[in-house]
Amino acid sequence: MKFKTFLLFGAPGSGKGTQGKIMGAIPGFYHCACGDVFRALDLSSPLGKSFLDYSSRGVLVPDDLTISLWSHQIEAMVTTGRFNPATDHLVLDGIPRNVNQARLLADRLDVRRVFHLSCPNREKLVERLKRRALKDNRLDDANEEVIRCRLETYACESKPVLEYYGEDQVLNIDSTQLPHHITRLILQYVDEGVPAFI
Repeated sequence: MKFKTFLLFGAPGSGKGTQGKIMGAIPGFYHCACGDVFRALDLSSPLGKSFLDYSSRGVLVPDDLTISLWSHQIEAMVTTGRFNPATDHLVLDGIPRNVNQARLLADRLDVRRVFHLSCPNREKLVERLKRRALKDNRLDDANEEVIRCRLETYACESKPVLEYYGEDQVLNIDSTQLPHHITRLILQYVDEGVPAFI
């Protein structure tokens, strides 16, 4: 069975996690944030040390490791009944992070829509990430050089995912709006469909 899926997509700091948490609180949706899965690892374990090495440099974790860890997480959520693929929509945030991951997941995901949270102002993203580092104790957001490396990595490796899914599946949303406005637009599409740019 393919999972009925909505993707939250955008640069680091664009608000994917915020929207994912909101949607995950609504019955019929299950939110899985790949970054949270990685951050929940025991950092003293070999896998945790490997993740820390990649994230501290602002580069993506290798695809095979990412997909394997994500698969184990989803299977655990199905087994425990937290995610029911027959009735729930899967809301993904932070995966797929590149075109290869999108291809690897193609036989698992029935992507209904990609919500692209767009923020062309890079400095605004940097400021958001710095605030998040202080608020949430996020080590991967604490160093400005690492932040800028992550934004470059997104532009080069992640943004082509939008082309992979194509214009018909991508809904561009201005992520500088208030979070509840963005939520309303997303849910409006989920209910009835909306134009291609908001």
